[in-house]
Amino acid sequence: MSAQSLSRLSSVLLLSLIALCVVWEGWLAPLRPGGSWMMLKALPLLPAVFGMLRGRRYTSQWLSMLSLLYFTEGVLRATDPGLTGLFAIVEIALSVALFASTMLHARATAPSRMQ
Repeated sequence: MSAQSLSRLSSVLLLSLIALCVVWEGWLAPLRPGGSWMMLKALPLLPAVFGMLRGRRYTSQWLSMLSLLYFTEGVLRATDPGLTGLFAIVEIALSVALFASTMLHARATAPSRMQ
């Protein structure tokens, strides 16, 4: 895949992860009825949006590490009953895909690979 398509894929995955965090903790399966402050877990992802949309390598590098935190949370909550467990599995899938796409994007845009 080209660096541009990897950047686009990473952007879509990032926005999907942000949407999942907000909808999950805000309305569909919050920790407490009526919504949860846990939806604020999406805030650390927001600064990465513009960098990923612009295809910046530095953003891909640090976002790949940040996505591992969302993977960890998904693994810890995957055995929860009901919708929470399902959303945790979706979070695992999105965070692994985001990690892979950002790592591949950072690799493809490395100065040693530029022509």
